[in-house]
Amino acid sequence: MCQIAINIPNEVLFDTKMNQEEANRFARCAVALGYYTQRKVSIGYCAQIAGMTKEEFIKYLGRNHISIFHFDSKEEFLEELNNA
Repeated sequence: MCQIAINIPNEVLFDTKMNQEEANRFARCAVALGYYTQRKVSIGYCAQIAGMTKEEFIKYLGRNHISIFHFDSKEEFLEELNNA
């Protein structure tokens, strides 16, 4: 497992009223969200990065208005819908 550290000014923590643990959690979720929305990493790995279960991460995506469904065309969507 790779570990990455970022420096966040104390003033940012003060302004956001976050403690160090909350800022760490926020950063992990932001990275996971970024990877997922760029379609670079699976839901499972993004959930691991965010420190969540897959179910929790899917709910987190929903709260952030991000769909777990990705279709390249209308036809692909309709085909998947017919197979459901």
